[in-house]
Amino acid sequence: MEDYIVSARKYRPSTFESVVGQRALTTTLKNAIATGKLAHAYLFCGPRGVGKTTCARIFAKTINCLHPTADGEACNECESCVAFNEQRSYNIRELDAASNNSVDDIRQLVEQVRIPPQIGKYKVYIIDEVHMLSASAFNAFLKTLEEPPHHAIFILATTEKHKILPTILSRCQIYDFNRIRVEDIVDHLTYVASKEGISAEPEALNVIALKADGGMRDALSIFDQVVSFTGGQITYQSVIDNLNVLDYEYYFRLTDYFLENKVSDALLLFNEVLNKGFEGSHFITGLASHFRDLLVSKAPVTLPLLEVGASIRQRYQEQAQKCPLPFLYRAIKLCNDCDLNYRASKNKRLLVELTLIQVAQITSGEEEAISGGRSPKQKISPIFTPQATPAAQPAASSTTTPQPAVPKPATPQPAVQSSRQPAVPTSTASILAGKIKEEKKIPVVKMGGLGISIKHQPQASAEPSQAPTPQAAQAPAPEEDYQITERDVNFYWQEYANNMPKEQVALSTRMHAMHLTLLDATTFEVVVDNELIAKEFISIAPDIETYLRTRLKNRKITMKVRVSAPTEKVRAYSRVEKFQMMVEKNQALQQLREEFGLEFS
Repeated sequence: MEDYIVSARKYRPSTFESVVGQRALTTTLKNAIATGKLAHAYLFCGPRGVGKTTCARIFAKTINCLHPTADGEACNECESCVAFNEQRSYNIRELDAASNNSVDDIRQLVEQVRIPPQIGKYKVYIIDEVHMLSASAFNAFLKTLEEPPHHAIFILATTEKHKILPTILSRCQIYDFNRIRVEDIVDHLTYVASKEGISAEPEALNVIALKADGGMRDALSIFDQVVSFTGGQITYQSVIDNLNVLDYEYYFRLTDYFLENKVSDALLLFNEVLNKGFEGSHFITGLASHFRDLLVSKAPVTLPLLEVGASIRQRYQEQAQKCPLPFLYRAIKLCNDCDLNYRASKNKRLLVELTLIQVAQITSGEEEAISGGRSPKQKISPIFTPQATPAAQPAASSTTTPQPAVPKPATPQPAVQSSRQPAVPTSTASILAGKIKEEKKIPVVKMGGLGISIKHQPQASAEPSQAPTPQAAQAPAPEEDYQITERDVNFYWQEYANNMPKEQVALSTRMHAMHLTLLDATTFEVVVDNELIAKEFISIAPDIETYLRTRLKNRKITMKVRVSAPTEKVRAYSRVEKFQMMVEKNQALQQLREEFGLEFS
């Protein structure tokens, strides 16, 4: 029985031409050899399994070849090439920096650099995983790396270039190796399968290439594993079973459920995936990749970005035509957010299920749900939708202050609306813009501002003088210029102060402490302490007049601002003084306070 050699070693490239997926780098190295412009130090960096050490060995063999070919490859016939192929060449030395990372190891290497080669022109030192060297070892290596003997060439290989000292990087020619494309890996695996006499489906090799994540060594290792599992008959189903990969079919079915808004079927399919042993994070990242592949399948320009087999590619194109672009944008956003929050979530399954529910509702017909890939709108709809019925009007006005009763000669009612029925104004100040509810009648006293706790307010209001006469109620009410009282003006003055913006809180507080005086039927006076405050009130006088004219339904209301005389006492009334002034007008308040034993808070 022959000794078995894994595919990664058996089919390791031995020439620049056989290196897969690094055409630009191999061409550069071949041109440097052909022109004789060789640097004394090279740095090969890139992901694992992309050919860094392989290219270093090929480069070392080629520069020492005695009879290179016309295309810049080694002849594999001279003494130097034969010695290299039989692994007995003294011109090439490989050092593993992961296990030889001390200063003594580097010093020993520096001493050997002085010895010239016996066969060939150069001695090549390949230091793998060079980022594992200690800082002291790097410093000991600096001088030799900058000015080595003319026969010495250093090739450093690493997967983590950011860990190497800048002083080392500045002394090397840096070659960045790229991840190998899926198509190149599939072609190479097809070549290996044909050499080994193994039948393999293209879709199966494509899954292996995707699993390898751009590394040819990983792809060949997975290939050997699948061959052992299938006995030489590699099929798509056997690959996904052996590698524990989710089938494309799950994602195609799930997308159909999303487009049909079938939330229950989507949750059942996710439960089936979990029962097969897959993690929720693996499922949600695969779903995001599936939506991404659908997105690039929408247009022929982006179709080359789709890294799947030929038969699967056709299915992606068909399903992509069914998916609107806003749906794909929003679905990718939701899946990406779920992936970011998965690790920190306490209930991971619920997080994925919630994401599936949100994706399934994107095409439910609600245009607000589609936000073009942005974050979902946080909107909560009311359970009960208010209806504009006549019966709802008394309920809406029940929260306002009790209104005075107005007798009607025809059909009296327990609570009749005032003859002064304001309509919604067409144009008012900025404060009036947000008010769309109609006010009934101006209340005389706002009891909440007194600081008194009253549980039951009296039903009858003691303001018979303000109620319109029956004769006035019988006559049709004019549209404008209603008669106003001093109480009316003060009430809406306080209302205006309550609705002022936070930036004018000082002015609002001053307005709350004022008591206006009605000079005549339409003119009221504002008395302030000094000229500065007077200027502030004069500046906002047009807005206040507009507000009061609209609320009191009188177009002739005028505001006058006056600075108080030195002998005139203008100050804010306390709560006790306000109550005493109100008692003078309504003795029932004093009786109410004594009966209930109320005190000021």
